[in-house]
Amino acid sequence: MSQIPSFAVISGAQVNQAVSGREKEITRLIEAAYLLHGEGGTVNPDSYFLRFPDRPSARIIALPASIRGDVDVHGIKWISSFPENVPAGIPRASAVLILNDIETGYPFACVESSIISAARTAASASLAAMRLSDSWPDRPTRVGFFGAGFIARYIHTYLTGNGFVFDRVGVHDLSAEHAKGFQGYLERTEPGAITVYDRAEELIRSSDLVVFATVAGEPHVIEPNWFEHCPIVLHVSLRDLSPEIILSSYNVVDDVEHCMKANTSPHLAQQRAGHRDFVAGTLYDVLTGEITPPSDQPVIFSPFGLGVLDLAVAKYVYDHIASAGELRTVPDFFYDVHRYGAP
Repeated sequence: MSQIPSFAVISGAQVNQAVSGREKEITRLIEAAYLLHGEGGTVNPDSYFLRFPDRPSARIIALPASIRGDVDVHGIKWISSFPENVPAGIPRASAVLILNDIETGYPFACVESSIISAARTAASASLAAMRLSDSWPDRPTRVGFFGAGFIARYIHTYLTGNGFVFDRVGVHDLSAEHAKGFQGYLERTEPGAITVYDRAEELIRSSDLVVFATVAGEPHVIEPNWFEHCPIVLHVSLRDLSPEIILSSYNVVDDVEHCMKANTSPHLAQQRAGHRDFVAGTLYDVLTGEITPPSDQPVIFSPFGLGVLDLAVAKYVYDHIASAGELRTVPDFFYDVHRYGAP
């Protein structure tokens, strides 16, 4: 007979403790989730965007999902993006995630999820950087970060945590203050030379691996010839590149249907071209050897961000904290549970 699970609340401090220093392990977890997704072992419906007429730059997104296999959980991430927070001195994004029991459907945990979201994004980007460069003689040694915030920091952490060693690190941000802050972080962690670029073109041309981690709502990098040296591009923020750049590159996405909506750069390219033939395949196709990225074209990875990845990391965090005996449960969270009232 199924029982109602206890309900736990997991703080950001606990999440941070569970994932810190485990970049390789989290990346392997994300790889397994991508493989399960490609094999049909997940349910990942469209994300739902809550927008506000009086604040067009802000949004809150619901990502429902289900993943089977070793993870075996349902759930939903509820993540907000309010860019105006940054000038006020607080982070742009905040998030929680609910985990639901696979048998009863009852929620059994509420997990702080801004760190989970950053970790799964960084692990996905790092995994892509590794696999997309498998045909290279060596891994990229010159990386450029376009956007210098929370996600950029996590991606750098996961790249180096997965064995990337950079001779040169470039930074470009519209805010000189943010670029300087990211430079300060890099100087504490990065042995390679660090350069802050005033011009976007210089950053891109000087990098073999380019990371876009901005809050751009529409394309602002429009020149395909900036990429003529054929870098790998981790297009994490999805809306930075013009259709012309997308159409002149080798494109890999995480999920084609998810990526072709919400005016992402690939979606705009589809509208321009009238087809999707410019998408070579998915990261699953790369992982399974169905496609092999070339070395004579820019290779762009555009991940829409799958809720199943968040679930995989959140369940890992839950299991880690539970095994340590540190779950903080809420007594009587589910209270009126008798069909005809308590006897």
